[in-house]
Amino acid sequence: MVHVREMNAADIEAVSTIRVRGWQAAYVGIVPQTYLDAMTVEGDAGQRRQRSSQPGRTSRDLVALDDRGPVGWVCFGPCRSEMPGAERVGEVYALYISPDLIGQGIGQVLLGEAHAQMKGQGFKASALWVLCGNQRAQRFYERAGYQADGAAQDDVYDGITLAELRYQRVL
Repeated sequence: MVHVREMNAADIEAVSTIRVRGWQAAYVGIVPQTYLDAMTVEGDAGQRRQRSSQPGRTSRDLVALDDRGPVGWVCFGPCRSEMPGAERVGEVYALYISPDLIGQGIGQVLLGEAHAQMKGQGFKASALWVLCGNQRAQRFYERAGYQADGAAQDDVYDGITLAELRYQRVL
């Protein structure tokens, strides 16, 4: 059984491990292997410490914990892209689960809590971006009520341009 709470400074190393191992498991064959191989927990943790200490930060980080400690992480906040309509839209920036625990409902628990908190902050909808080719994530978010809305953007990884699709749902 997992429970969810706000991430704190003591969780940063574990969250970075979850994120880096998550990328290295989820994006094989999608993101260039050179990029995945160059990712380090130490580098990610340094960036995470820097981001978490920024004044005026509007994002929130939650961790899912079991008896081993953090096993999942979600980061969310105000939508960073232009969205049609006047409604307030939140965004799930990142959601990662320890690769050995995927499929056990931890992602659903974290996403549900992120949705509840966004709704409590007055957001009417949630958006997120998924790399093309990440079919597991696309299926997960579709089961959670998200639908691709036709928007796309490009990201570059080691000189390779990859497309991301935007998904959204009503909260």
